[in-house]
Amino acid sequence: MKVDRKQNLLELHLARFLTARSQLAGEEKVKFHDLVLRLGEVMGEGHTCLEVSREEETFLRGICLVGEQSDGKLPLILFRGRLYLQKYFFYESRLASKLRMMAQRKYIAGIEMERLLDLYFGPAGDEKDWQREAAMVAVKKGLTIISGGPGTGKTTTIVKLLAVLLQLGNQEMVIGLCAPTGKAAMRLQQAVRTGGAALGLSPEITDRISGEAMTLHRLLGVKKYSSGFRHDRNNLLVHDLLVVDEASMVDLALMSKLVDALKPDCRLVLLGDKDQLVSVESGAVLADCIRSLPGNTVELKKTWRFESGIKEFARAINEGNSASAWAVLEDENIDNITLLQGDIARFVGRKYITYMAAIAGVGNGDVQFDAVFRAFSRFQVLCAVHYGEKGVEGINRQVENSLTVSVGSGTPYQVLPGEWYPGRPIMVTRNDYTLGIYNGDIGICLPDPASGDLKIWFEGSGGSFMSCFPSRLPPHETAFAITIHKSQGSEFEEVLLVLPDGENRVLCRELLYTGVTRAGKHVTLAGERKVFDYGLSRPVRRFSGLREQLMSF
Repeated sequence: MKVDRKQNLLELHLARFLTARSQLAGEEKVKFHDLVLRLGEVMGEGHTCLEVSREEETFLRGICLVGEQSDGKLPLILFRGRLYLQKYFFYESRLASKLRMMAQRKYIAGIEMERLLDLYFGPAGDEKDWQREAAMVAVKKGLTIISGGPGTGKTTTIVKLLAVLLQLGNQEMVIGLCAPTGKAAMRLQQAVRTGGAALGLSPEITDRISGEAMTLHRLLGVKKYSSGFRHDRNNLLVHDLLVVDEASMVDLALMSKLVDALKPDCRLVLLGDKDQLVSVESGAVLADCIRSLPGNTVELKKTWRFESGIKEFARAINEGNSASAWAVLEDENIDNITLLQGDIARFVGRKYITYMAAIAGVGNGDVQFDAVFRAFSRFQVLCAVHYGEKGVEGINRQVENSLTVSVGSGTPYQVLPGEWYPGRPIMVTRNDYTLGIYNGDIGICLPDPASGDLKIWFEGSGGSFMSCFPSRLPPHETAFAITIHKSQGSEFEEVLLVLPDGENRVLCRELLYTGVTRAGKHVTLAGERKVFDYGLSRPVRRFSGLREQLMSF
């Protein structure tokens, strides 16, 4: 709404700015203005370029502002029937060139590799072991893309792969683990450490694979008041192997800058779910790489974690099969997928009883942080939209209006939306590198065990907790309900998926799939059939030239 008007205004100013400098007049001036405006509009929707007709391509070739190569001199680039802003063509062509070189790089692996693969994955059998296959590709090639839905064992594969590589004479290998958000990075780090311990690896190898996972921005080194990073092509990262989890969330510009900062011989492993939401910003890098680099891609196909009903529901959504998906919802024999019939706030209130009981137990300096965070992570409301009664704002307000809080032996009191009170969960919406708090991190307001002052507590690495005063927090919002977009990289035992009352342009097949697959044990849907059908009928299709450029070398 407000954002849309702002975006439209930016697109309009861009079109007017370039048209005024185009040296065109009359109908040609109007035509050029409309083309640039269309480019701005599709970029606002996440596309990296505008596909133009042959007639439009011929017209654009004669304009002084349009070039055919990224030399930094002209604002617009025309390449193979696509119109770009110069910087996005640079990102795309640079990324394609680097990824293709990495994809073609090969390493010699002898019989020792087979022995180690047998040790960690078991001997190769008649039925393909896709985790073993993914590890073998990563040993032999400079670029590996491992795709798979939640519960297919992507991080388990990574742990075993790292053990294999380190035992293949790569003891000095510098390993990096990263993800787009702080929450996803912490989950990756915990999964790798837990997986390493479960394998019974030697302390030396366990220490090597259990390093700190970072956000991509922290890894590259943010420069204040700059879109650039400390690590770039002139100041390369030290890693010999870099693992990027939740790669579907990484946009074109960030992925290009990351790959640019890698050493020429660095192995890159991208992990992600190709069916999840694409990045909020431009492009669909992971999906384009999967389609264009099949020799470097392995899809994990066996699901280990999901309950069968959720798996069936997610598959029907992914296929766009509304009838099958809705049949799962209404099937009384499937007890972990349900359709909510009653009041949302009342339902959510009941679900948070255990959480509020954990909050009530806080007092007298005895703060059980583990218990509070575990109780909160069991259930999460996920909304398709931010505004409205069935959006994040509305649901959070309704939940807070219905809550009463009691801490220790204190008298229960009713909270007001936005106030600080024990148990208030918040989600950070902007990185703060000074505090070590990142966009997407969940914090909970609790009294300090020593002073009793209310602070916001966050889970740290290795079971630790860190805190800050509310006044020090970066921008944040209450998190009884969060958007599906913000839930990427998170897992919950149970989710309530709330759809808006009517059709909304943010609804799409990937959004519903992402929301459903955040849950490990139970999904409840609150929404009407016609809105659900509308979302399933709208798969995301992003225009870019990355796939073609990757295949054209």
